[in-house]
Amino acid sequence: MCAAQYPEEKPEAKPYLKLGGAVRFNYNLSTWKKDQLERGGDFGYDVFRLNAEAEYKGIKLNAEFRHYSQGFGGAFLKQGWFQYDFSDQSQIQVGLQQVPFGIQQYNSNNWFFNMTYYVGFEDDHDMGVKYIHDSGRWQWQAAYYKSAEEFVFGLAEPSPNRYSYDVTGRNKENNQLDFKVVRRLGDSLAHKLGVSLQGGLLYNIDTERNGTRYAGAVHYEHQAAHSPWNIKLQAMLYRINPKYAPGANLDFVEMGAYGANYNVANRGEIYTAGVSYHIPIDTKLLQGIDVYNNYGYYNKRVRGYENAHMNVLGALWTAGPMYIYTDAAFGYNQPWLGPEWENALAEGTPGNTNWHMRFNINMGYYF
Repeated sequence: MCAAQYPEEKPEAKPYLKLGGAVRFNYNLSTWKKDQLERGGDFGYDVFRLNAEAEYKGIKLNAEFRHYSQGFGGAFLKQGWFQYDFSDQSQIQVGLQQVPFGIQQYNSNNWFFNMTYYVGFEDDHDMGVKYIHDSGRWQWQAAYYKSAEEFVFGLAEPSPNRYSYDVTGRNKENNQLDFKVVRRLGDSLAHKLGVSLQGGLLYNIDTERNGTRYAGAVHYEHQAAHSPWNIKLQAMLYRINPKYAPGANLDFVEMGAYGANYNVANRGEIYTAGVSYHIPIDTKLLQGIDVYNNYGYYNKRVRGYENAHMNVLGALWTAGPMYIYTDAAFGYNQPWLGPEWENALAEGTPGNTNWHMRFNINMGYYF
């Protein structure tokens, strides 16, 4: 019998697995901490992380696990999703993945991120499904998220032991929709102009009723392949309408990450601007320096609440597998950059607010 009668079997694809990670240490000196100034700052452990990428029979996996000190939330999953590619231009992701809102992957160049991160709108990760289509000139993403980084099920308060900021306390994010579209302009597609929309519910544990929340943003980024300049501009607004119990109609919600909660105004606009310049260096030890400045202004739309600012001036030093951030971070009503934690992003400290500075060096070995 002729062998041509039998269909040729395609060789089965081999499983693919790539492992990596990082170890980071941190030095900081904060102007509002007198004891730290007397010690000359603190130098200690930041994070140990593991990354895994895998593929088998067309199904991909991307996961990142982080282990901070107990005071910063301990160990948790930063991201983890399954992916299937329909084509070179379209894919679907299911699991804990980045929310398509605003400039991605980061609306910043520094180690501290920008103001958008601290109210849950930069590098946010939630549990759901996302579809991405990218044809070169156009990219659009549509996503549905059942919940935020849900590590405690049922009516328990959401845990603040997480990577990205979400609503916590007596409210739980649920049933969120996101849509983002980006148009690339110019011969080199270096200009990216985009619009992002977000809407969802907010379940109150006490009243067992759903409130609403929504946000929108316009954003622009310039990043050419052979240009040393990177420019990021974004303007956004958000509104949160919780269903508090009678007599408890507060103008803020709790948000949490890294093991601690603080209060954030229910309504506001955030304007951010960032610029960085890459200096190539060809030495045995150092391969490049990125000098940057990122500014964020938080306009709280609640009567009596004082607005907030942050500005980070610094440089990223690339030395082989090491990335070293040196930042001078200035904050005005910013919980990580000043003495007021609980209400810095809510009421603030009207009449008694000053600018504060934290000098920070973060050194990481990436493998």
